[in-house]
Amino acid sequence: MNFRGEKRSNQTHESTTDPDAQLHKKADGQKSVLAYLGHLLAENRHGLIVNVCATAATGTAEREAALILLGRRQRRRRTVGGDKNYDVASFVAACRDLNVAPHVAQKAQYTAVDGRTTRHAGYVISQRKRKLVEQAFGWMKTIGLLRKLRHRGGELVDWVLTFTAAVYNLVRLRTLLSGA
Repeated sequence: MNFRGEKRSNQTHESTTDPDAQLHKKADGQKSVLAYLGHLLAENRHGLIVNVCATAATGTAEREAALILLGRRQRRRRTVGGDKNYDVASFVAACRDLNVAPHVAQKAQYTAVDGRTTRHAGYVISQRKRKLVEQAFGWMKTIGLLRKLRHRGGELVDWVLTFTAAVYNLVRLRTLLSGA
C-alpha cells in the first residue's frame, strides 16, 4: 500500500508482527513509532519501585494506569506525585476518591490542583522526589535494555517490564544497604 501524503494514525497503520502496539510520539515534532507505555509506581523515600504495568500507547494511558497501580481506596492518607500530564480534573478527583492526595505538578493555566494540596510542605518534597522515578526509567532503558524492546505482545512486554523493575530494585537495595 502507498501511504504517501496520508497522516499516520492507529486506524491506517498496524504492526504486522505486534498488532497490540500503537503509534505513539513523546512530543510535537517527533516521529510516531509503534510502542507500548511502561508505568511505574515508586516510593519517595528510597526510590524503590512498588508497582509496574505496561499499556497500549493511548492519550490517557498514563492517568488510567496510575489509578490502576494505586489500587483500591486507602484507609490512611497517601500521596501520589506526577508531572503536568496528571493535572486533569478527572484524575485529581479520582485520586481524592481513593483517599490519595494528588501531588502533581501544576499547569500554568486551568490547573485542577488547588490550595488543599499545594499549601502543605509535603507537596514541595513530592515535587523534588519525582526525579527518583525518572532515574528508574533511565536505568531500565540503558542497563535494563528497554530502550529497544526485543519482545512482542502486551503480556510479554508487561512481564519484561516487571522483571526489569525487580532487577532495578535489587540493584537499588544493594546500593542502599552498602550505605552509599
